[in-house]
Amino acid sequence: MAPNKQALEVKITIDSLVLPGNLTLVDQSQALVIFAHGSGSSRLSPRNQYVADVLHQSGISTLLFDLLTEKEDRKYENRFNIPLLAERLVAATQWAKQQKELANCQLGYFGASTGAAAALIAAAELGDQIKAVVSRGGRPDLALDILDKVFSPVLLIVGGDDDQVIVLNQKAHEKIKAIKELSIIPGATHLFEEPGKLEEAAKQAAAWFKKYLVINNQ
Repeated sequence: MAPNKQALEVKITIDSLVLPGNLTLVDQSQALVIFAHGSGSSRLSPRNQYVADVLHQSGISTLLFDLLTEKEDRKYENRFNIPLLAERLVAATQWAKQQKELANCQLGYFGASTGAAAALIAAAELGDQIKAVVSRGGRPDLALDILDKVFSPVLLIVGGDDDQVIVLNQKAHEKIKAIKELSIIPGATHLFEEPGKLEEAAKQAAAWFKKYLVINNQ
């Protein structure tokens, strides 16, 4: 039986900017996963929304938000400005911690593509505030310089047919000193569009977060 959940549209204020977000609160949840989308995507990413739904079934609340304003997103370079994206993720994390319904939640990050690099940089900055990080088809190589400063358990999920990204993730995996795992899903390409492959990635992510956000908090 699926847990009860409440979907809310929220506005995350960062300095003078307002970033729209979708917050889903699962009843009695003690864990929140904040999503960092890839370049050219948004909080409405169907793949991230699918993963979020799988997390809800594991009792995990989620926050998907736009890392950039519409105006910023029109400037192509901003999509690859990883320090800026990480800064936004840190600010959204601080916003979440100030919400009374999220005050007792253990926090994790789920990053896709370039969002994974932003998630790792933010995790390095926030230290033990972030209990776990999952990267799907991510570019952790864009955060190579700080990977040894990440103390959160990290799961890197890569498609088995995404040859170049496998190599980049293998290099990143070697640099991470924290608890880590590299999971290669056979037959999946970069976007996990093949039947059942995104579901497999989502289930692995849910198990990782359940282990480090939920079980460790009981």
